[in-house]
Amino acid sequence: MNAHLEQLSPRPLWRHFRTLCNTPRPSGHEAALVAILERWADGLGFAHDRDAFGNLRIRKAASPGCESAPGVILQGHLDMVAQANADHPHDFTRDPIETRVGDDGWLHACDTTLGADNGLGVAAALAILEDETLEHGPLEALFTLEEESSMGGALNLAEGWLEGRLLLNLDSEDRGQVYIGCAGGADVIVEAQLPSTPLGDDEVALRLSLTGLSGGHSGIDIHKGLGNANRLLVRVLRALEPFGARLVDYQGGTLRNALPREAFATLVLPDDEQASASERVAVLQEELRAELAGVDEGLTLMLAPQDPRPAEALTEQASQLLVRALHVAPCGVERMSVAVPGVVETSNNLGVVSLSAGRFHLCALVRSLRDSATEDLADRFRALFELIGARTRVENAYPGWTPNPDSPLLARFCRLHRERLGSEPEVKVIHAGLECGILGGKYPQLDMISFGPLIRGAHSPDERVELDSVAEFWGLLRALVEDLARGETR
Repeated sequence: MNAHLEQLSPRPLWRHFRTLCNTPRPSGHEAALVAILERWADGLGFAHDRDAFGNLRIRKAASPGCESAPGVILQGHLDMVAQANADHPHDFTRDPIETRVGDDGWLHACDTTLGADNGLGVAAALAILEDETLEHGPLEALFTLEEESSMGGALNLAEGWLEGRLLLNLDSEDRGQVYIGCAGGADVIVEAQLPSTPLGDDEVALRLSLTGLSGGHSGIDIHKGLGNANRLLVRVLRALEPFGARLVDYQGGTLRNALPREAFATLVLPDDEQASASERVAVLQEELRAELAGVDEGLTLMLAPQDPRPAEALTEQASQLLVRALHVAPCGVERMSVAVPGVVETSNNLGVVSLSAGRFHLCALVRSLRDSATEDLADRFRALFELIGARTRVENAYPGWTPNPDSPLLARFCRLHRERLGSEPEVKVIHAGLECGILGGKYPQLDMISFGPLIRGAHSPDERVELDSVAEFWGLLRALVEDLARGETR
């Protein structure tokens, strides 16, 4: 599948990306891809090993005469976000990603995430390793696991394992930009068992659905005003409280680092309130569409009879407490940075919310350029949901990456960008969880930058990559590796 990818330029990079597309690799299911890469490395005579967590390292000795050049680490993550449109059945653990080249000069997937994040970075690293015409110093390619789900690979990376002093993170998504800092973050998990009672004879069950939102990356896209399906459907449930609505179940979002595109709830209310509730939902649909006009145009809100009729629903008090807590929970941009103008400092994504048989579960992702702000926002969740008797815990916390504008590696990259493209790159800090902050904590001697091709719609089925930007990215990466091998300091 995806044979057309090998006709794109640069061919070595796209050939490796085809392998990645054809090999299922959602977070936690990277083993098959690791085995393929190990066989590939064996075939070319490259040394390779794994740490205790399973992160893969492939090494290539320096070109003759470049043995004293600083070691360079090419770093990316093997896993991808698994998101598909609701009407497109796709098993990310078994099915390959089907791609297509659009007339717009971009590569797309067919109703799923593309995996350009971070498949193109991984493919570029592999193409660098096999390039026999490239002059280079000692090379290490570090491929981490479970970045999208938990940062698990970076958090559990072996210390004292890597040998290089310069790290090129290939997981950025903007052309003409280079990143030198990123937000830290933490998962906030909230759970509770809530009381239920049988339905009354006069109660009717209804299915409430909110669909059609764009979704997106919960860090990079958090400031764009896109709809969050959980935030919006909870708002609708709050508006239905006066009609005596009680929640039966709820499911919204699938990943804590993707803006939820859809959310669904089953509720019950008195039969004589059904018509009024339906009218209220119709009004709310128009209000929400008006609020999202020009930003997220596809919202659809529906209320329809539910069959079969459930046996129980949350008590009215439990339902109201849960909906009200979710309604006031932090969501979206909390604060913009003063130190880095135009960059979000602190945010939260209500990523995954579920209710089944009275068991409530929430997974939110808090991000901040300041670790203290991450901790505080997580504590606000704890304080809020303790009021309804829920248990809260914080998992997978990871630090931010403190910018170093005086980095020699950054200066070298900027010079090459000027020479090759005739312009200065934008030096940026990103409100997303690059692995550099974690890696820098384990290897404080590393000088690091992050750059990549132009990717849009990451973490959603709208994910796409601009083809011209891939060629530009490849040229810059190749030139930088060669420049570092020469030891030039211009």
